[in-house]
Amino acid sequence: MKFNVRAVGPFDENAYIVVDEATNRAVLIDPGAEPEQIVAMVRESGATLDAIWLTHAHLDHIGAIAGVRRQWKVPVHLHPDDLPLYERATDQAHVYGVAFEQPENPDVELSDGDVLHVGRLRFEVIHTPGHSPGHVVFRSEDMVFGGDLLFAGSIGRTDLPLSDPRRMSASLARICGLDDATIIHPGHGPSTTIGKERATNPFLAGIDAAVRSTKG
Repeated sequence: MKFNVRAVGPFDENAYIVVDEATNRAVLIDPGAEPEQIVAMVRESGATLDAIWLTHAHLDHIGAIAGVRRQWKVPVHLHPDDLPLYERATDQAHVYGVAFEQPENPDVELSDGDVLHVGRLRFEVIHTPGHSPGHVVFRSEDMVFGGDLLFAGSIGRTDLPLSDPRRMSASLARICGLDDATIIHPGHGPSTTIGKERATNPFLAGIDAAVRSTKG
C-alpha cells in the first residue's frame, strides 16, 4: 500500500489517496475541497481511481466530489445516517461563507462491518457516530483512516448539528481498544497512534481508563 495526502480548503482537511501497488488501483478518502489539487494528486499517482469513500458528510470532507467526478465517474460511499448532512451541505457552506459545489447523492451505503477493497487491499468499515451520526472509519491491518473521530491531542467536535457527545465517547472507546501501534490518519492535522493518544490526549483520560479496565 502507498498513500498520499493533501491538506485542502479553508479548514485544512486531509484528503487521502490510497493505492494498491500490486494492481495500481486507487480510492480517494474524503476529497474535501480544491478539486484541482485532488485531481492532480490522482494523476500524479498513476493509478486508476475506483471509488470515493467518505468518513462523514460535513462540507469540508465532500467539497471536491463534484469536481473529481467530472474527471472520473466513480461511485461515492457514505453511511446513510449522514445523508441529511450531505444533502444540506450547501446550507452549511453558506453559514461559513465558503464556496461549495453540491455533489450528486452517494451511490453506495456503508454499514458497520462492511469490507471494502481497493485492488487487493482490504478495509473494514467501523461505524463511529458522535461527531456526526453516520461517521465511519476505514481500518486496514495496523492503520485507520479516521476522519474527525480522533486527532493528535484532540477529538472531533460534538457541538455541531446532529453531533452526540455520548455516542462520541462510545466510538472513542471502541477505537482506543485497538492495538497501541495502530496508526491514525485523521481528517485534520498530523498522523498519530492509538498508544500515543491514550497516553497523552487529555480528551481520552476517562475513556482510556474504561478501556484498560475492560481489557484487564
